[in-house]
Amino acid sequence: MTDADTTLPSTMKAWLYSNTSGGIESHLTFNPTANAPGSLKHSQVLIQVLSASLNPADYKVPEMNSLAKLFIYMPASPGMDYCGRVVAKGTGATGIKLGTTVYGTLGKPAQFGSLGEYIVANVGEFAERPEGVEVDHLAAIGVAGQTAYQSIVPYVKEGDRVFVNGGSGGCGMFVIQLAKLLGSSVTTTCSTKNVEFCKELGADEVIDYTKEDVLEALKRDGQVYDHIIDHIGSPAELYKHSHLYLKPSKSFVQVGATSMTIFADRLIRPGFMGGGKRKYDILLFKNNRDHLAQLGQWVQQGKVKVAIDSVFDYDHPVEAFKKLRSGRARGKIIIHGPEKP
Repeated sequence: MTDADTTLPSTMKAWLYSNTSGGIESHLTFNPTANAPGSLKHSQVLIQVLSASLNPADYKVPEMNSLAKLFIYMPASPGMDYCGRVVAKGTGATGIKLGTTVYGTLGKPAQFGSLGEYIVANVGEFAERPEGVEVDHLAAIGVAGQTAYQSIVPYVKEGDRVFVNGGSGGCGMFVIQLAKLLGSSVTTTCSTKNVEFCKELGADEVIDYTKEDVLEALKRDGQVYDHIIDHIGSPAELYKHSHLYLKPSKSFVQVGATSMTIFADRLIRPGFMGGGKRKYDILLFKNNRDHLAQLGQWVQQGKVKVAIDSVFDYDHPVEAFKKLRSGRARGKIIIHGPEKP
C-alpha cells in the first residue's frame, strides 16, 4: 500500500469468542474470513499483527460476563498487546508511514483484539520499532512494561529499597529491572524454581514463599522499604501489616490480585478497623507513547531484557491461554500472527 491508498481489507483471519462461560479458551474458534475492522477515523491506523503477547486481563475482563458485554461487541478477538506493520491510515495520521513496524497495546479488551489479523490503533498510543529489537520482545512490552513503568518510575529514586510481591511474572520481570535501573535495591517473592531467574533479573534478595513465611521475613528487618508493589494480593495481610516494613508516607501500590474483593477490602477498610496504615494506590493503567518508546529504547540498549516464557504459533491460542491461566509462566507468553514475523 502507498500513503494515498485507502483500500481496507473486508475480511481477515481471526480467533473469535462469543461466550466465556467455563473459560474463554473453551470458546475460541478460528474464522479465516472474519469481518475486518471498518473505516478508519481521522487519526487511526490499521495494523497487521505480527506478534501478540497475553496478559491476565485478556481472559479476566471478558469473563466478567455482563460487565464485559457493555463494551466488548461480540464475536470478538482476545488480546491487547501487539507488534505489527502499519498497512493503512486515516487522513490525520500524518506522522507515521505505511509499512512502519510499531508496537503497543489497545489498553483494554475490544472487539478487534490482537488475535485477529488486523487491529486499529490511535496515533499516540504506539511507538515505532527501535532498530534491531525483536518483534516478539516489543509485543511483550504493551501492558506489562507500561504497568511496571507506572508503578515504579514515579515513586522511587536512587538508594531506595523496593519490595516486589511476585517477581517472576510478566510485569514483575520488568519491575525488578526498572527498579535496578533507577538505582534501587530489590527484594522480591517467587517459588523455588524461579529464585535464580529473579536473581538474574537483578533482585538483591529473593523470598521463596514455598519455604518461608513472607510476612515474617518482611517484619524481621523493620521499616526499611521505600516502596511496595503487589502483583498477587497474597498473603492476605500483606497490606494490613505494611506499616511494620514500609516507611511512613511511602506507598503500597496494588497492581494485580486474584480477586476484586482484595482491592475493595484494602481500599475501603480504615486502619482503625484492621485495615492498612500506609498510603494505598491502585495502579490505573494509562496507555502512554512516551513510556512505550522509553521501554523500547532501554531494550535496544540492553538495559532491560524481555524474558519470554513460551512462543505459540497462530494455530495454538488455546494452549497459550491455558499456560497463562496456570499462573506458572516465567516472563511473557507470545502468540505469532497469521503472517509470522
